[in-house]
Parts: sequence; C-alpha cells; structure tokens
Amino acid sequence: MFALATVEYQGQALGCLELDGRYFPLSALAQRAGLADLPSSVIGLFDDWATHGAQLPALLPHCEPAMSLAADQVRVLAPLLYPGKILCAGANYFDHLAEMGMPGAKKEEQRLFFFMKPPRNAVVGPGDTVHMPLGTKAFDWEIELAAVIGKTARNVSVADALSHVAFYTVAIDFSARDHNRAPETFYKLDWVAGKANDTCCPLGPRLIPASAVADPQNIGLKLWVNGELKQDGRSSDMIFSVAEQIATASRIMTLDPGDVLLTGTPAGVGSPKQTFLSVGDRVDAEIEGIGRLSVTVQAPR
Repeated sequence: MFALATVEYQGQALGCLELDGRYFPLSALAQRAGLADLPSSVIGLFDDWATHGAQLPALLPHCEPAMSLAADQVRVLAPLLYPGKILCAGANYFDHLAEMGMPGAKKEEQRLFFFMKPPRNAVVGPGDTVHMPLGTKAFDWEIELAAVIGKTARNVSVADALSHVAFYTVAIDFSARDHNRAPETFYKLDWVAGKANDTCCPLGPRLIPASAVADPQNIGLKLWVNGELKQDGRSSDMIFSVAEQIATASRIMTLDPGDVLLTGTPAGVGSPKQTFLSVGDRVDAEIEGIGRLSVTVQAPR
C-alpha cells in the first residue's frame, strides 16, 4: 500500500509517494516510468484524477531506494497544497453533542450542517505550524477524519457517495470558541470568526487511498494535548455517516476533485471543562490506519 505526501526538500515542495517511511518524488518516478504528463504535485493529480490516479500504480516498480528521500532529509508539509474547498460537518458525534449540553440526542431530531475553512490560509502540516488566533482566550481542539474527493459529486446518492472519495487523512479543527459566540446578535454564532482562522486546519501527514480503508465508519480517533489523552472515539459514533455527509453536501454545492470534507469530532474537546490551549502546547492527533499528525501551538501573528 502506498500513500501520498508532500515534503519540503532543499527549499522546494515535492509531491511524493510514501512507502515504508521513505519519500519518492512523483516527478522522478514519472520520468522513470515514461509518464511525462503526470503532475509533480499532489494537488495537481486532482486536475484529472481519473487519469492520474490510474497511473500511480505504474510508479511502484520504480520505487527503488536510490530514488527515495529519507525522513531526516525532508520536512513534511500538508499533503494537499492546497485543497479546493474545505467543508466541515458541525456537531456530528453523539458523545460530542452530549458533552456540549445535548445528551440523549436522536438522529431524526438533528440537521446536518456545515461550515467552511479557507484552504490557502488555514491548511498547514505537522510541526510548529499552528498560530493562536489573535485575541482568543479559548483555543480548542477537535480531531477529525477527513475525506478527499476524487470524483466530481453533484446530488449523489448515499449508496454512491463513497465512490467519490479518493483518500482519507487526519485533520485537526482548531477553534477560537470565544470568537465563535455572538450572544449580542440575533444569529448568536459567528462561524467565520471562530473557525476560519489562519493555520487552524492542520492536515496530514499523508493521504491514504480510500481503497485501503475497509470501513470509514469503524475507525479509531485519538488526540493528546501535551501527552494527556483528551479524545478517544470511533467514527461509528457519527450521527451522519461519511456517505450521508457527502450526499447532503453535494445537494448544496458541487464537490470537486481535491476538495476536503472534515466529518466531525468525538467527545473530549476543551470547551465543556473550559480547558484551552496555550502557546507551546503540543497536540497529537492519530487516526487508526492513517497515522499521527503532531503540531505545536505558536504565538499569534
């Protein structure tokens, strides 16, 4: 099984196949395989995913050690620089609803809703990459399973929805909870101020092919803050499944190849206990079968 990653090597961002902890630049592999039209960036593959996705297996025989970059030679970036749209499902786990003050919620009483993050400004990779939003005193964490769209989806059925997913990855939805609230207004919430801040959507460290994920509705998600386990859930606790989310979103807007859907977070966020992040805190987010995404919170900028 291969994964896709983007790394910085000698000051340049390189799209790579990742195999056994080593990185094989797409450009060099394409040259060896005689695939001159294969893009050198991961996001470029989604310009024609039907063609380029089918070409990737032809690169595998050329993944020889001499073609690779070791982990200590590179800095891992977000795998998608940059997605088209980032669509996020809100309040989509039963246990998360309970900790936020809605115990005993029933699916039929809920409405799936989304908010968006700005791709170019919010997406970062692992490392010292996340900056606290200006002025926040309630910086919170949420681990999320992220689905990357590979095939255009418009008004698709639930039964067909997962066929539009090319990859899965780890995401962290960082939130300025105090900026999210707007009690003095008639609408009470400000999703842009609370959720759309710069550097507040780490993705990575890799993209795992959807074909390698047997059941996206039975995956473990864990998040630690400074080594203390905060979130420990499973995607089986989602209120609306990944397929239902894609189907619903595709009735609102066209989902294009390279778009990313964050699918909600389990219980264990900081808000219920009023425990929030500070500069210097380390957050580790791990999803079963995908990997661990680790970031450290930096000062506002």
